[in-house]
Amino acid sequence: MQIGLDELLSMLLARVDGMAMDSENQKSRFNIMFRILYKKGLISDQDVLDSVKEEHRTLKELGMIEQMPSQEALDTVARGILLWIKSDTDAIKKTMEEYEKRVSDAMAKQQKPKIDVAPAAVLSQLDRLGGQQGGGKKLII
Repeated sequence: MQIGLDELLSMLLARVDGMAMDSENQKSRFNIMFRILYKKGLISDQDVLDSVKEEHRTLKELGMIEQMPSQEALDTVARGILLWIKSDTDAIKKTMEEYEKRVSDAMAKQQKPKIDVAPAAVLSQLDRLGGQQGGGKKLII
C-alpha cells in the first residue's frame, strides 16, 4: 500500500487538530471544575499559592528547573490562576495589555543583528585584491 505525501500530511494535520480540540476541551472542563470548587469554598487563595509553590518545589527536586522562582514570581503565577478561576475578565484584559506592553518594550530595546550583503562586483574586486583569480571565493564577515 502506498500513501502520498499530501495524504500523509492531511492525516497528520487532522490528528493535530483533533488533539488541539481535545486539549481545549480539557482546559474548559478543568476551568469549570475549579470555578465550582472555588465558589463552594473548597479552594482558597492561599491553597492556590501553596500549590504553585509545591509545584515549583517538585520541579526543582526533579531537576526540571535550576532554582525556585522568587516569591514575587510565585505570587504572580498564583494571582493569574486566581483571576482565571474567578473569571475576572477586566483584570485579565488589563494583565494581558501590560504583558503585551512589556514584550513590545523589550523587543524595541533589543538590538537586531545587521547583515549587509555586498554586490557581486565588490566581492570579485576583493578576490582580485587578495590575489585569487576565478575559482576560490572568500567569505567576508
